[in-house]
Amino acid sequence: MGMMRQYELVDRVKRYNPNTDEELLNRAYVYAMRAHGTQKRASGDPFFAHPLEVAAILTELKLDDATIVAAVLHDTVEDTEATLEEIETLFGPDIRRLVDGLTKIKKLDLVSKKAAQGENFRKLLLAIVDDIRVLLVKLADRLHNMRTLHYVPPEKRLRIAEETIEIYAPLAGRMGMQELREELEELAFRHIKPEAHATITKRLEEVTQREGKVIGEIESDLKTKLAERGIEAQVYGRRKRPYSIWKKMERKSVSFEQLSDIFGFRVIVDKPEDCYRVLGIVHMTWPMVPGRYKDYISTPKQNDYRSLHTTVVGPGRQRVELQIRTDGMDRVAEFGIAAHARYKDGRTAGVVAAADESRAYQWLRRTVDLLAEGDNPEEFLEHTKLELFHDQVFCFTPKGRLIALPRGATPIDFAYAVHTDVGNTAVGAKINGRIAPLLTELQNGDEVEITRAEGQAPPAAWESLVVTGKARAAIRRATRVAVRRQYAGLGRQILERAFMRAERPFTDDKLKAALKRLARTAVDDVLAAVGRGEMFSGDVVRAVYPDLEPEKRATGDAKAAPPGKGWFELRQGENLKFKLPNETPGSDAIPIRGLGGDLPVRFAPGGGAVPGDRIVGILTPGEAVTIYPIQSPSLAAFDNEPERWLDVRWDLDDKRPQRFPARIQLNSINEPGSLAQITTTIAEHDGNIDAVSMVRPTPDFTDVTIDLTVWDLKHLSAIISELREKRVISRVERVVA
Repeated sequence: MGMMRQYELVDRVKRYNPNTDEELLNRAYVYAMRAHGTQKRASGDPFFAHPLEVAAILTELKLDDATIVAAVLHDTVEDTEATLEEIETLFGPDIRRLVDGLTKIKKLDLVSKKAAQGENFRKLLLAIVDDIRVLLVKLADRLHNMRTLHYVPPEKRLRIAEETIEIYAPLAGRMGMQELREELEELAFRHIKPEAHATITKRLEEVTQREGKVIGEIESDLKTKLAERGIEAQVYGRRKRPYSIWKKMERKSVSFEQLSDIFGFRVIVDKPEDCYRVLGIVHMTWPMVPGRYKDYISTPKQNDYRSLHTTVVGPGRQRVELQIRTDGMDRVAEFGIAAHARYKDGRTAGVVAAADESRAYQWLRRTVDLLAEGDNPEEFLEHTKLELFHDQVFCFTPKGRLIALPRGATPIDFAYAVHTDVGNTAVGAKINGRIAPLLTELQNGDEVEITRAEGQAPPAAWESLVVTGKARAAIRRATRVAVRRQYAGLGRQILERAFMRAERPFTDDKLKAALKRLARTAVDDVLAAVGRGEMFSGDVVRAVYPDLEPEKRATGDAKAAPPGKGWFELRQGENLKFKLPNETPGSDAIPIRGLGGDLPVRFAPGGGAVPGDRIVGILTPGEAVTIYPIQSPSLAAFDNEPERWLDVRWDLDDKRPQRFPARIQLNSINEPGSLAQITTTIAEHDGNIDAVSMVRPTPDFTDVTIDLTVWDLKHLSAIISELREKRVISRVERVVA
């Protein structure tokens, strides 16, 4: 088949639109031919043949001039030197808009080559269909690509075929374009399941040879019966397509032999009331199959499809499926939304008046509007994998890569979605070329550029400001790393002093040699452990110098200062723990919403959680649910087990207030009476102390860890800030395990 000529295209349009703007069509033809120049397609044909074929497919749908021109131009901006500005100058704003929409989809198409991006592409596909005609050109473009798919390298074929069957065919169906949908499915099916396609096609041939004449008999039989009652009708018999047969076999898990309706008949009449008369005659002539009658005339499908469906047991004892409809209904069933996308006059390129909008188009419009408002659109896409999440925004990197984010996302989320390193080093953002705060809420279509500075660590406060889990986890991890760095620095100071007192040199290499004895894998681990007080400097010194005498206990000088009230003589390296006989909250009464089942509930060991914390429940199947505050570092251990995470909230009863466990850690100066000051402050502020443990990491300081119970986060914060005021306390932190 040679390339379509200019005059052929114009002739096709004139057949259904005598007022077409021939000069406009000719200009578009020449412009696109020049732009594409000598580009070739995979088949060896000139590239320019493709846009023409796409335009030709659209003439079968009898579309307006603007759509045909957009089809001819649809690849120019992406693949040639042409620009949108040039297209607007030459062809006007309406056609520019259509071409721009197609170029955007084209960009995504390239993006969607990565399977994960395919998801985003689906969602965006509808989001940018401002004008139904963009979608029609896109569907015709896909149809032509599918017809010539055998020229594409085999490794790409499958991806294109799968995308067709999952996205484009359902979309065509959703828009009511049955013919187009069936052809797309058929072409894709052939590539996705070649064996199944071949087998079913062969079986269909056999059945047709055996029973083909029955089709003719039923056609004439029906015509005669209807004519006797004075009904003018056209009757067409047709064989089902292999794909719809295969789908039915899969869906109902039946064999080919058990399939009843391989043949279908269409009865086309003049008026809607004739449809019901035909139905009556058919049901009086042949027994109907119960449960197979559907009336889509009184309640049309979402995509405007109207028909009566029924299945009867025909003359040869085989089941026959009938669709009864008027000529107008038939046109909508074939062309769907394209039947409405025709414009009153070929020259006006305005969008159809609201009254003429088909329901499928209204649906699409509504979808786009909802996408803008973010309400919950009911009844999205029945029976398709095409989901359009109203709660997403689609943004681009400067290179055009698509990033889908939840609504409310900020450039920080965007940065982490691109790559963890980009997020960790982000210091600023440009949105659509303008500098914007990192906390700006992103909108659909924003192009976001992140400014980075190496050596940055994300502020811990970001964690509560981002909306994506990925960003939250990464910020938490980065914060942990930064905190660890601080602890390691502190640990190094403590060890330097300890080695100095033992009068032995301290180097990282010596420490490295002793790692095995300390059961740690890296020098940093030892430093951080000492800084946190998990490991004592004396043990490290002895691990590095096993021959060292144990430190002599100081005796005489300790008596100089008699221990004050609440002061425990605590020597360096010793630790002291005591638990008070206090009630801790019972697990049976933890007021948490979002839990089902009878598993006991407990709080995260080593830190607990208090109302005011955002909390997560982690399920240990068969055992218990543990409640953690959202900022708990322990949660990282469950990152790869999302099925264990429960969405839980506090469920408090003002009438029965309750205390909750929390842990604080403070660093106090070693002087008489300091512990008394601490405990008194907590008691005065209505905190209950459950347990205290003390470690004296250096001669000057004591680390005190206190488990207490409080009413809520506000209460806990008040106690902490009160403690920070005390001169004897150098540091107070809440501990979240």
